[in-house]
Amino acid sequence: MAISETYLDELISRSDIADVVGSYVNLSKRSGSNLFGLCPFHNEKTPSFSVSPEKQIYHCFGCGKGGGVINFIMEIEGLGFQDAVAFLARRAGMPPPEDGSSEETRSRRGRLLDLNKDAARFYYQVLNSPAGAEAMSYMQRRQIDAPTAVRFGLGAAPDAWTELLKAMKAKGYNEQEMFEAGLIKRGKNGGFYDTFRNRLMFPVIDIRGSVLGFSGRALGDSEPKYLNSPDTPVFNKSKNLFAINLAKKCKDGPFILCEGNIDVVSLHQAGFTGAVASLGTSLTSDQARLLSRYTDQVVLAYDGDAAGIKAADRAIKIFEQLGMKVRVLRINGAKDPDEYIKRFGADAFRNLIQGSPDKLDYQIAQIRAKYDVSSDAGRLSFLNDITVLLSQVSNSIEREVYAAKISEEMGVSKDAILSEAKKIISRRLRKQKQKTEQMNMRPGQNRQPADRDIRYTDPVSASAEEGVLRLLMLDPTLLPLTDDLKEGDFSSPFLFRVLTLIRKKLADHSDVTPATLCRDLTSSEASRLTAILDKPENISEGKKAMNDYLIKIRYRKIENETTQDLAQMAELIKKKKGMGIADE
Repeated sequence: MAISETYLDELISRSDIADVVGSYVNLSKRSGSNLFGLCPFHNEKTPSFSVSPEKQIYHCFGCGKGGGVINFIMEIEGLGFQDAVAFLARRAGMPPPEDGSSEETRSRRGRLLDLNKDAARFYYQVLNSPAGAEAMSYMQRRQIDAPTAVRFGLGAAPDAWTELLKAMKAKGYNEQEMFEAGLIKRGKNGGFYDTFRNRLMFPVIDIRGSVLGFSGRALGDSEPKYLNSPDTPVFNKSKNLFAINLAKKCKDGPFILCEGNIDVVSLHQAGFTGAVASLGTSLTSDQARLLSRYTDQVVLAYDGDAAGIKAADRAIKIFEQLGMKVRVLRINGAKDPDEYIKRFGADAFRNLIQGSPDKLDYQIAQIRAKYDVSSDAGRLSFLNDITVLLSQVSNSIEREVYAAKISEEMGVSKDAILSEAKKIISRRLRKQKQKTEQMNMRPGQNRQPADRDIRYTDPVSASAEEGVLRLLMLDPTLLPLTDDLKEGDFSSPFLFRVLTLIRKKLADHSDVTPATLCRDLTSSEASRLTAILDKPENISEGKKAMNDYLIKIRYRKIENETTQDLAQMAELIKKKKGMGIADE
């Protein structure tokens, strides 16, 4: 039996492709958000082997190989699929894969998602009933208007122990399902009670519109102030972002990462529709990758206290690894974005964003605050930290610009600062090279050349078919537009098979990422798919772009059929003439 989808999703999420590939390949060059190194599958002098931390795939522009992290281990270690999965599981510290029923897994996930949707409807009905008066009063105090509450699907958990439990039982759900979804808890006496009580409820909705879980804000003195659903078979708070379902549609303005749900709601209400928040945790690499699917720059709008500063420093490092541009908001005169907007207005907040420093200016300011630069010892410590920081800047021009700024401020030559930074870079590269050489000191592997037998019969139509796949990867909600597409509409059976995979995974509520698709493809198919997904695609007008691609596919099908009919007619006339049969 096949390894369960849930297990494979977890394995891929724990096996960051940059880390895995980096243990075999020196990924010392960066271009945009991608890392580059010399391909381990063919001889080359100029790096053409690309790794995308954002998409979790690799692709060699030289030999054409590509795929996800499982494909890489299969190729580099010469292993079959099962053995490659076991190899990565050991590396990630996971138990060995066990056979599971994918049908059972799909049914279970679908049932829990239906339960969450019904629970969200229940909380929404409570909010608009007498039992939701306290939550409604809280929303009025926080100036959350009715349209915003509807847009976010806000609700209220009643101040009672088993109201949700009884309501969901009436809909046919059992206690085990509710417990598994994190909606109820087991009491000391063996009975069950509602997890969320007397709270304003924020549904956590993914980019496909599925309700994964909930975040509840206490209305009384209950602790914690915010209570999130536990991790469940359909919800992992480290992989999701609150309001990403709304922010992904943002076309104007920056994406803003906040600390709290109320900040996000307040920002959206004020017109800043790119606001999202992590769910009770510090930003994770999975959340950053999710955000990077929709933008290449983000503004951090964390609180200015010690915890907020620490969270911002961590977030900057994570976004840096994805090649994203980061600015850090300095909120003066208020404790958070919600309070700032209420006090000074949306225009003032917009000006605050426009004047926010980029990550380097912010980091330099943080280092400067640590030392008394009026003393020689303080200046030296400051400069030592600055050279370490500049050594992490990949763009040499940017490094030189900031070295010049520090030089003028500290009265130290720019060349001296740059020289120290370059020494640190050289030491780091030497260590990476030694590590790579040690990893490569192993018997040669049985590697097969890339299979190039996937061909297109109609490159024009295939180009549009590829575009359909790229758009679906960026915005799965566009899938219904492709409902009428059938196998006969596609010029490439391979591309239609990928579309079928996407449809199946979305129907099963499974993760749809380049890495999860590649695990279901052959080596050559995975290589082709990564090359397709590496091409740029504009999602800002996703619906229009999808319709344009669909029109092109259908037009080419009609054109090709017409051409084929004319050719067959010409051949028939030719045969008639050869046989001496006159046209009627």
